[in-house]
Amino acid sequence: MNFKQKASLALAALALTATNLVSAQTTLLNVSYDVAREFYKDINTAFVANYKKTTGKDIKIDQSHAGSSAQARAVNDGLDADVVTMNTTTDVDFLASSGIVAKDWTKKFPNNAAPTSSTMLFLVRNGNPKGIKDWDDLIKPGVQVIVVNPKTGGNGRMAYLAAWGQVRKKGGTDAQAAEFVAKLYKNVPVLAKGGRDATTIFLQRNIGDVLITFESEVVSVDKEFGAGKVDAIHPSSSIVAENPVAVVERTVAKKGTAEQAKAYLNFLYTDEGQEIAAQHAIRPRNAAILKKYAATFKPIQLFTAEDYFGSFAEAQKVHFNDGGQFDKLYQVK
Repeated sequence: MNFKQKASLALAALALTATNLVSAQTTLLNVSYDVAREFYKDINTAFVANYKKTTGKDIKIDQSHAGSSAQARAVNDGLDADVVTMNTTTDVDFLASSGIVAKDWTKKFPNNAAPTSSTMLFLVRNGNPKGIKDWDDLIKPGVQVIVVNPKTGGNGRMAYLAAWGQVRKKGGTDAQAAEFVAKLYKNVPVLAKGGRDATTIFLQRNIGDVLITFESEVVSVDKEFGAGKVDAIHPSSSIVAENPVAVVERTVAKKGTAEQAKAYLNFLYTDEGQEIAAQHAIRPRNAAILKKYAATFKPIQLFTAEDYFGSFAEAQKVHFNDGGQFDKLYQVK
C-alpha cells in the first residue's frame, strides 16, 4: 500500500470517527411554558452531567419557551419537541387528543406525570404601596392587576381559577365567584401573552400595582431585575398548579430518542432534580426536600381544580373555550 492509499484510508477513518461522534450526541428539544426557562436551564446542565456519568454518552438539551397553550399549539402544528413540560394538564390533554403524546400520558410517570407543582400568589411593588394582602384587595377601585390571558397561557388560566375558587372556598356560590372575577378583570389594563410577558409589563413597562403569577416567579424576578424590586404576597388561599410532563411520541418515534426523553423526564423526580426545583421556588413532590425549603414555601390553604371545577378538562370547556365564562365576563379593552 503506497503513501497516497494510506493517507486516503486515514482520512476516511477520521471522517467516520467524526460522523460517529456527531451521531453519538443526541439532542432533545424541551418545549415548555414561559416562566420555566431558568429552572430548565439548571435542570439541563445537571441532567447532561448525570447522563454522561451514568451512560458515558453526551447529550444536548435545547429549550423553547412561551405561553403554554401557544407552545402546545406549536407542537401540534409540527414543532419537533421530544418532551413537553407544561403548567396545566389541559395543554398536554390537547396533544393527547391528536395522538402526539400517549393517550394515557398521566400513567407514564409518577404523580400523574407531574413531578412538581406551584401555586398562584401576588407580586407587588417594594413596600406594597397599595397595601394588598388578599384577593378582595384586587377588586378595589384604583388597583391595576396584571395577569396572563387565559386563552394563551396556563399561568392565566390558573390565576382565573384561583380567583374563582377562593370565593367558593369561603363558602360563596358560582354566581358570586363570577361576580368577583368580573370585577377583578375590570381592573386589568392589559392581558399578557405569557408569564414572562406579564412580568415584563409589570417591571419594565411599569404598568400595574399587582402581578398574579406563579410562586416561582419571585426567584426569577430577583435574579433578573435585582432583589428588592417586588414583595411576594401569599393570599389566604390559592390553587394547586401541577406541572405535567410528557414524551412527544410523534417526535421520538421519528428520531429514535424515546429512551433519552424518558430519562430526561425521570431526572425531574430524582433528589437532584427535586432540589433544583425547590431552589427555583417550584414545589417538589419529595416531602423531605419540601420541608427543607419551608421558608420558601409559606403556609397557604390550597385547593385543587377538582374541588370546584370537576377537572381541568371541565374547567377548560366551561370557562376558557370560545363563548365560555371568560368571554362572557371579560370585555376587551
